[in-house]
Amino acid sequence: MTSLRLRTAIMMTWGALAMVACRPANAFHDGGVSACNGCHVMHNSEEGQEVVIGGAGDYLLRAETASDLCLSCHATSLGSVLGSDPLAPPPEMGAGNFVFLLEDNLNDGADGVTNPINGDAAGHNINAPAHGIGADGTVAFSPGGSYPSHSLGCTSCHDPHGNGNFRMLRDAGPGLSWEPTFSYAAPTGIGLDIESAVTESNASHSAYNSGMSRWCGNCHQDYLSRHNQQQSGFSHRTDSALGGRASNYYSVYNGTDDPMGGNPATAYLADVPFEDLAVTTTSTQGPVNNSRMTCLSCHRAHATSGPRSGRWDFAVPLLSDDGIVSGSYPIPNPYPGPNQAPLCQQCHDRLP
Repeated sequence: MTSLRLRTAIMMTWGALAMVACRPANAFHDGGVSACNGCHVMHNSEEGQEVVIGGAGDYLLRAETASDLCLSCHATSLGSVLGSDPLAPPPEMGAGNFVFLLEDNLNDGADGVTNPINGDAAGHNINAPAHGIGADGTVAFSPGGSYPSHSLGCTSCHDPHGNGNFRMLRDAGPGLSWEPTFSYAAPTGIGLDIESAVTESNASHSAYNSGMSRWCGNCHQDYLSRHNQQQSGFSHRTDSALGGRASNYYSVYNGTDDPMGGNPATAYLADVPFEDLAVTTTSTQGPVNNSRMTCLSCHRAHATSGPRSGRWDFAVPLLSDDGIVSGSYPIPNPYPGPNQAPLCQQCHDRLP
């Protein structure tokens, strides 16, 4: 009987070890137990000493807010989403940079001096006081929606505990205890490796495959509807197929100075991305009829030095005018000509 029990115990032990060996290694955001202490402390204490973190509340975070915690790793590395100087931002990684929220004026229009537009308008005002960023001081709720501005943070869009979605974006359904329920599923896409020093280019870029505009509509539903219904002030449709005319223009456009001289095989412009199931991070091919216009074709997800998170400043007649009146960071012109018109022309009719 003893021998049988011993053999049974040995078999159970080996079985348990085999199960452990077969489990995949957990990355930092994959729910691995060993990673919990990267963001949380236990009982507000560590190594026998009390840890007092302002505002951590019931979540035992290692920072005052969830966004401050995220930025402790991602501000200047691992994506570099927050630089220290709005006039010298980190290299672009697709979503834009929160540093532009620190600007005092983004207005490069004719009234830029007398009517400054502060950094609140640069993009999503995450609540990260330890990094100099606070809630939006201009709008109380998400434009076109009802999400309260004071609640906006990194975890409003990203799941801090990890999931299988593109950039760990939140899925449909309830989020964390303080977050609202999302109606639309996370989009699909492929991102650049944030652990490498890759700079966005036309041959190395985020790849948006499907669902991005609907997902943005979780917080901006009215804006999405008004765009698609082409109501006053929102005449541009989104989340719709480009069609033959627009996709052809995109594929042959080579800037204002050479509007019809481009090559469809190398037409992909990272500054005006389109959504397509076939797009990868190294795609250079221009769009096809079924490629889709998305919110991120004209806006970046975090922030830019143009108002309304614009991929270019929508108020300037020429890209070379950007930054002159406001003194803000001039968004780089992807084309060499100094007379380059706004990038609306990437898709729109340029002929008389």
